[in-house]
Amino acid sequence: MTATDPVPLAQAMIRCRSVTPADDGALNVVQRALEPLGFACTRLAYGPDDYRVDNLFARRGSGGPHFCYAGHTDVVPPGDVAAWSDDPFSGVVRDGMLYGRGACDMKGGIAAFIAGLTDYLAAKPSHAGSISLLITGDEEARSVDGTARVLEWMQANGQIPDMALVGEPTSRKALGDTIKIGRRGSLTGHITVHGKQGHSAYPALADNPVHRLVAALGPLLAAPLDHGSEFFPPTTLQVTGFDVGNTASNVIPATARAMLNIRFNDLHSSASLTERLHAALKAAGCRYDLQADCSGESFLTRPGPFVDALSRAVLRSTGVEPALDTGGGTSDARFIARYCPVAEFGAVGAALHQVNEYAPVEELRRLAATYRVVLEELLG
Repeated sequence: MTATDPVPLAQAMIRCRSVTPADDGALNVVQRALEPLGFACTRLAYGPDDYRVDNLFARRGSGGPHFCYAGHTDVVPPGDVAAWSDDPFSGVVRDGMLYGRGACDMKGGIAAFIAGLTDYLAAKPSHAGSISLLITGDEEARSVDGTARVLEWMQANGQIPDMALVGEPTSRKALGDTIKIGRRGSLTGHITVHGKQGHSAYPALADNPVHRLVAALGPLLAAPLDHGSEFFPPTTLQVTGFDVGNTASNVIPATARAMLNIRFNDLHSSASLTERLHAALKAAGCRYDLQADCSGESFLTRPGPFVDALSRAVLRSTGVEPALDTGGGTSDARFIARYCPVAEFGAVGAALHQVNEYAPVEELRRLAATYRVVLEELLG
């Protein structure tokens, strides 16, 4: 365990009602914890006046190697407050559990890193290289004016790290069982197929867009897009919406719409998958509009010195040999991967975004100890 307890810092952050894009003082809590440790803190605000996002970049040291810890203090809304046992922003500890929105995702993780960092610096005040933190207030919603914008500032100001660790709750069943070394990409497609309205008794006088849309989607769903790659599972395509806006059973509609989401591995890009959608629609003879939006390309940090050091640290601290994984949704690591090697490691994510979100107190303390060992492995 660490000498520094992460729980009080986690409680102080949880008590800030930082539902995206509000900050409510959460980054002030982080800054006040870092400045006495010798970190120079820079606050960076982006976005329009009605959606202003506050971010924090903090760095200690100027030499290499430069290690960066990334995380977010914004949280999702609590939902039905009446369903919570306590105020979602109370940060109450009961029966060994810390409760509150952000306890698991990921104010608890940030507090654990700062606790481990505090003990590491006490033992190694003259450590090699430099340490930075990139803490954003825009991860849970738009993800436009947070990490991506701060990275642009970091590049312009010579602050890009040599390696980065995102503290998302990656562990599945036990602390230490999973390190994420990549993520699948995500492509959303909005398809509108145009036909000709008509009476269902006279189909020759109409052009049924539903039939054409079904014919286009059929081949995409009939066979897998791939069978996976070395570190990734197979790409998946899910139709998530289908609508014709028609209430009359005897009318062939003029348009048919579908929405789909593709979670893709490193065998594809958003551009190649978009072309595949175009090809399927053209093969079915569709007159169509396609809007394709990619929230992030797939990325992979291959095993090497950085990933190996993380794995050694986790094994040393927890006794668990971590699996290297690329599953799950997207995270801010997708932005960092454009600049430097990045991996993700954090607590067990059993309660993220749930009513009565919680983090076991002892797990937070063990996570803090593990982050201290990570710093030892990476910086000596």
